Amino acid sequence: MGADTRGEIVAAARIEFAAKGYDATSLRAIASRAGVDPALIHHYFSGKAALFATVMAIPIDPSVIVSGLLHTPREQIGAAMVRSFFAIWDQPPGRERMQGLMRSAITNHEAGRMLREFLTGEVFTRVTAEMDARVPTVERPTSTPEIRGGLAAAQMVGVAIMRYVIEYGPVVDAGVEELVALLGPTLQAYVAPPPRS
Repeated sequence: MGADTRGEIVAAARIEFAAKGYDATSLRAIASRAGVDPALIHHYFSGKAALFATVMAIPIDPSVIVSGLLHTPREQIGAAMVRSFFAIWDQPPGRERMQGLMRSAITNHEAGRMLREFLTGEVFTRVTAEMDARVPTVERPTSTPEIRGGLAAAQMVGVAIMRYVIEYGPVVDAGVEELVALLGPTLQAYVAPPPRS
C-alpha cells in the first residue's frame, strides 16, 4: 500500500461509484480495487456515505446531517431539513461545491444517478422512514417513504439548481429564513405529514 492510503481508497471509490452508481457500489469492492482490507476504509471514513461525500467533495459527512435531523421533533422536521441544507450550501466552500455537483448532475447521467441515489437513499428516504416509525402503523401515510423522500429531494434539488446554477435573482437573494418559511411546509408534507385519523 502506498503512503497515501486514504487517497488510494478515494481514487478507487471514484472509479467504483462512476462504474456502478451509489447503490450498487460496496465497500468491499472499493477495498478490493484499492488493495486494502475493507476494515481500513472504516479507519478513514465512517461509512459509504462519508466516502461518497469525500469523492463528490460534499462539504460535510451526511451522517452528521441525518443524526441531527433524527433528533428533531417530527412536527418541525420540514423546516429543520431546509435550514440544515442551506447552512451547508450557503457557506462559500459549500456553494462552490454545490454548483459543481448540480452542474455535473445536469450534464452527466452517471453523476446525476449517483447524486440521486445518495440524496434519496442516505438522507431524504432515511429521515422520512424514521418519521413514519414515530407514529402507529395505522396512522402512517399510505404512500411509501421512498416516494415521499424522493419528492422532498426533488424539491430541494430544484431549489439548489435555481439558487446555485441558474442563479435566478429572487431565489438567490432570498434569505435562508424566508426560504425555510416557504419550503419548510412543503418538505413537512412529504417527510412527516399529519398522522391519518
